[in-house]
Amino acid sequence: MTPLSIIANLIRGALIGVAEVIPGVSGGTLALIVGIYGRLIDAGATVILAARRLLHVTRAEPGTRSAGRTFASAPWGLLIPVGIGMGAAVILGARFIEPLLDTHPEQLRAVFFGLVAAGIVVPAGMVARLGRWRPAEYVLALIAAGAAFALTGLPPTEIADPSLIIVFFAAAIAVCALVLPGVSGSFLLLSVGLYAPTIAAVNDRNVTYLAVFGLGAVLGLAVFVSVLRWLLMNRLRVTLVILSGLMLGSLRALWPWQDDDRGLLAPSDNVALIGVLAIISAAVVLGLIALERRFGADESDADLVR
Repeated sequence: MTPLSIIANLIRGALIGVAEVIPGVSGGTLALIVGIYGRLIDAGATVILAARRLLHVTRAEPGTRSAGRTFASAPWGLLIPVGIGMGAAVILGARFIEPLLDTHPEQLRAVFFGLVAAGIVVPAGMVARLGRWRPAEYVLALIAAGAAFALTGLPPTEIADPSLIIVFFAAAIAVCALVLPGVSGSFLLLSVGLYAPTIAAVNDRNVTYLAVFGLGAVLGLAVFVSVLRWLLMNRLRVTLVILSGLMLGSLRALWPWQDDDRGLLAPSDNVALIGVLAIISAAVVLGLIALERRFGADESDADLVR
């Protein structure tokens, strides 16, 4: 692990963390775009397996020894800098980026609209490298897009003082969106009314709330990451088709012009500026994808389709 790769992974983690603060943007989408999605899923599954082995001591081998070897095999050179970058970005994003949703919502959504729209070429391109898209796959992608479109049309709610039980289970569900491109964890929290309390807990360092939220997140990840890893290993093509559709449908949440209940509006104010912002962000993403394929192919999700 070179210093350059560590810095790159810190930046990747920061981008994923920023995405988790913005409702409508999935951290999994950013992980896919920056080329570490498959490796993060594998790494998460390895850590979860080590934890399970630690909890189950077998006659053939002490659980601690087996768990230790499994933990050691995890790619900590990836996980640690990505985790640090994510944590820092979530804290700073909750403080500085989230308020921009109130002051400049159209502009901020335009930036991420262009980012996600350009990022669709990543899973779609992986499918194409496995073979030409088939008619049935277009239909499946459209079904997934329709599901994401409907989900992102749910009106937001808010719970002033949520119980810790609700926080636990909401975190278990919302964290699945952290690793699923096209579905935003913060968006799901907003839909069930826990986005504002969670942001407040981060800003106020509410240890109890954050601890319960973290436990719920661990439970959700333990189940969902294992399922995703199996799909990527055994049903890669259909999984990428569905992910492409989910990302396409999730663009609804990032349409710049919306009312307070997420109803879509026709373009009105600052059309030129918003269009330019979307185009610039899309161009930046396409440029980063090109650089990743040119110089980082040995450490990218391109390995999934080899």
